[in-house]
Amino acid sequence: MTSMLTRKEVHSKMGKWYGYRRPDGQVGCRNYTLILSATVYANSTVERVANTIYGAIPITHHLGRCQTKSDLKMTFDVLCGMAKNPNVGGVVIVDHFREDLCNIDEMAEEISKSGKLIETVNIRDVGGAINGTAEATRKAMYMTRELSTYQREEVDISEFLFGLNCGTSDTTSGIASNPALGFCSDRIVKEGGRSILAEFPELMGAEPWLKAKAINEEVARKIDSEIDAYEQRIYATGEDIRGSQPTGDNIAGGISTIEEKSLGGAKKSGSAPIQDVIGYARIPGKAPGVYMMNTPGHGAESITGIAAAGSQLMVFSTGGGHTISHPIMPTIKITGNINSWQRMNDTVDLDLSGILAGTMSLEEAGDVIYNEVVATLNGKMTKADILLERTGFAIHRVGLSI
Repeated sequence: MTSMLTRKEVHSKMGKWYGYRRPDGQVGCRNYTLILSATVYANSTVERVANTIYGAIPITHHLGRCQTKSDLKMTFDVLCGMAKNPNVGGVVIVDHFREDLCNIDEMAEEISKSGKLIETVNIRDVGGAINGTAEATRKAMYMTRELSTYQREEVDISEFLFGLNCGTSDTTSGIASNPALGFCSDRIVKEGGRSILAEFPELMGAEPWLKAKAINEEVARKIDSEIDAYEQRIYATGEDIRGSQPTGDNIAGGISTIEEKSLGGAKKSGSAPIQDVIGYARIPGKAPGVYMMNTPGHGAESITGIAAAGSQLMVFSTGGGHTISHPIMPTIKITGNINSWQRMNDTVDLDLSGILAGTMSLEEAGDVIYNEVVATLNGKMTKADILLERTGFAIHRVGLSI
């Protein structure tokens, strides 16, 4: 098993960045006003408000009612996690009526634990959609004005929770962009930070390599049992996952089996110790290292779970090119495929094709990613930020609609 990093090793190598300190101690790399829909029927009002307020981020969804209790709790946890993410300075919650759990009262109570600014509007209580839009817009305007006075301060890399994900993987992913991302993750962990490795259906077959990095036997057993449980959950549907994993674009990119995809995907986590295995959207521990999160391979659901856990920024490795970006978690996209860079360079941020061309080592590529991460933490915009690309929000389902 891999040993834990010592405090002396961590603090002797810490880097710095500038972020917004929140009342609960977390640090954000952005300072968003979030307009949050409590239930599907508030979505239009949320979108109208966000379109009026400078820099506001809307979170809309099709859930919040007629769900099983466990599924509704998942929705509640994810929505509250969006508001508690350190990149959010304040939140306006918009409700339609008062559904069980996903309502402004219970959501505001949970989000208030973060100490950040919260306002609520119930469309029914204020007299309908027009009044609801006006009331929420007014509250968002004054909140945004207050947030504009917040200042960045210098903080350590140890305050950073790094999201790792990949999509549209091909044969270049596992030998270029993913291992380069692993070198970047290792550097962040050595400087006191933490990383989240997700996408459990895309780790099937990589268990021995992952378990060798676990800090102890208990974590190694959790890696085995959690990945196996996800696999059994898939089998219980009676479906054959071939064609879904690897996906059609993976197969077109030269990946032949889920094991091949998994061994390449696992490389995003580098060589740092795996501290724990955590549930979807759950907040990891404080020790430096890698935390495995039990998410699906579905990109938007996976990165949403990571954002709900408090990650300030993600690097998304893509072989074939991808447009995905999370609404509140800046998403840097990287590729090691020169063809994908040339076709998709208006949405992919970093070209790492020099790895396969022999002009860039994996370590050098890891440093390129690290420098881009720090610059983005300090305020540099990703291409997706500039294009308002917000395709990466989706809530994972654990039950049926009822």
